[in-house]
Amino acid sequence: MVEPIHAASNREGDIAPFPYKSIGRDMHLLKHLTRRRRFWIWFALAGYAVFALFPLIWVGMMSLKSHIDIISPTPKFLFSPSLENYKAILFGGQSTQYEAGQTDFLLYFKNSCIITICAVSISLFAGVPAAYALARFRFRFKEDIAFTFLSFRFAPEIAVIIPIYLLYQKLHLYNTYMGLILVYQLITLPLIIWIIRGYFEDISVEIEQAAKLDGYSWWGVFMKIALPLVKPGLASTAILAFIFAWNNFIFGLILGSSNTYPSTVGILGFISYESVLWGQMAAATVITILPPLFLAIFIQKYLVRGLTMGAIRG
Repeated sequence: MVEPIHAASNREGDIAPFPYKSIGRDMHLLKHLTRRRRFWIWFALAGYAVFALFPLIWVGMMSLKSHIDIISPTPKFLFSPSLENYKAILFGGQSTQYEAGQTDFLLYFKNSCIITICAVSISLFAGVPAAYALARFRFRFKEDIAFTFLSFRFAPEIAVIIPIYLLYQKLHLYNTYMGLILVYQLITLPLIIWIIRGYFEDISVEIEQAAKLDGYSWWGVFMKIALPLVKPGLASTAILAFIFAWNNFIFGLILGSSNTYPSTVGILGFISYESVLWGQMAAATVITILPPLFLAIFIQKYLVRGLTMGAIRG
């Protein structure tokens, strides 16, 4: 008679019982440990998120507070929200009995839009073909030229601002949109060239060679083959360049004036010798943050490269 597998037996040659109960206990313990580990991971991530986002949350709360609530010795988390600070910086006039509105902020915001959009557009127009040339063509000093572009990002802006200021005074570019757009190329152009170069290098050479066999010139290969394949990377790089240019402070402060100040510099106008307009400054900060914030959200779907990039490998 054949004995069941789970029957206990000590005779030599018999099949040992399968430890179902032991494995069940181990699996239960493993699930318990995994659950605890997952809890602490989420707890740590939540704590870091609160730590990282708290300054933004606090500025947003300040923009909705009255002056009395802002300067209160005890921080107030419960208050009556108001849009008076936003009305003051957008439409001017008297915000409260303690604060006067500033009417120039919309001019500074417009300056930021003009300077940043034009700077990124010029960098894309010049940087994308340069990145393609550095990725595909072989010529002397190619890597030296590429490193030179990258080195523009090494030096701190304060180290080059004085020579640029003196040069702009002689060329009559000081306090002009064109002068700020040109100097912003030190921010956007190296970033675009180096990132887009990596995207072009990821495209298989066989795709372009096949296009050349079909009669395309190098310009046709660039425009009709390579450029469409790097569109996701091109979009994400342009948005990153926009964020870096939008957040710049030192170039606008030194090379501009009240007519051409970007919003990052214009916010300083809420600080005077007699008072600090904390509520209006917070409202202006929130408005200034919105364009790069929306673009940072928009960039997420472009961070994953297109499936066609690098279609043929190895």
